[in-house]
Amino acid sequence: MVLGLVLFAVAFGLYIAPSDEYIFLPDRAHPVAPLVSVPGGHDPAKGGVYFVDIVIRKASILEKLFGGLHKGAELVPASAVNPPGVGEQQRRRIDLQDMQHSQNIAAAVALRAAGKKVVTRATGARVAEVEAGDPAVGKLDPDDVIVAVNGKQVRSPRDVSAVMAKHTPGDVVAFTIRRGTQTRIVTIKTISGGDPPHAIIGVVLETQLDIELPFPVRIDAGNVGGPSAGLAFALEVLEELGHNLLHGHKVAATGEIFADGSVGPIGGIEQKTIGAREAGVDAFLVPAGENARDARKGADGLRIIPVESFTQALHALATLR
Repeated sequence: MVLGLVLFAVAFGLYIAPSDEYIFLPDRAHPVAPLVSVPGGHDPAKGGVYFVDIVIRKASILEKLFGGLHKGAELVPASAVNPPGVGEQQRRRIDLQDMQHSQNIAAAVALRAAGKKVVTRATGARVAEVEAGDPAVGKLDPDDVIVAVNGKQVRSPRDVSAVMAKHTPGDVVAFTIRRGTQTRIVTIKTISGGDPPHAIIGVVLETQLDIELPFPVRIDAGNVGGPSAGLAFALEVLEELGHNLLHGHKVAATGEIFADGSVGPIGGIEQKTIGAREAGVDAFLVPAGENARDARKGADGLRIIPVESFTQALHALATLR
């Protein structure tokens, strides 16, 4: 009996002690309608749009040793979860910012599809990715918005490139950035990179847009982070504007949505496919390409519909029978 208690204590300790890896776990898909509020909008009487997320947390030592403890679980190294130079708390902040950004873009795309006037203005260069091992690591974070370089105002990645082209590798460059509600100046020493070689700091940039909607659209996903629910939000906003997209179907959707309506790939597709299946949806819209191929592997009878754009998603729903 003593030996049994000892073994239990050891197993329990291994189960609660965190390892150096993360675990991805499926989560049942959630209806989007309760999260979206549009003036004069109404939820569908039958069917609905569902978004899928996954549970991400530190894996215990026991889970790392025996990865098959949970259905659909995937062990992932910390380097694949936390961006370079970013800790877990910072990554959580970035995830929530990504969710807010995706909601704004989703509302703009849906309203434009409904023929509403949406005004967008470029206000800076948003850091989409920081390259591991390059000078920007620890200086810039994903979602930082560069608004000036060496004191010169910039509104887009092209503006940043134009200023950087005047520098040679080894120069120190001052970047004025917005991080949340704060503005600060960060100095970074450049290195040589690219073809032909030029001064770089190691970031991937996107245009930051200030979006003006004709009326307020509210989306509240709580503590769910990341940009992957953008497609689902856009579909729900258009549905609530009175467009019958679903024809009574329950449809799950995943994919990052961009201002031009294109749909980009997301992570955790295996777990999200399980979550869509468990919600009993009729079809699952996913980004075309590798996401769609991986989703089909675990579809188990669930209809997988690959899409590259919001327009393509609308066409797929219009022909869904």
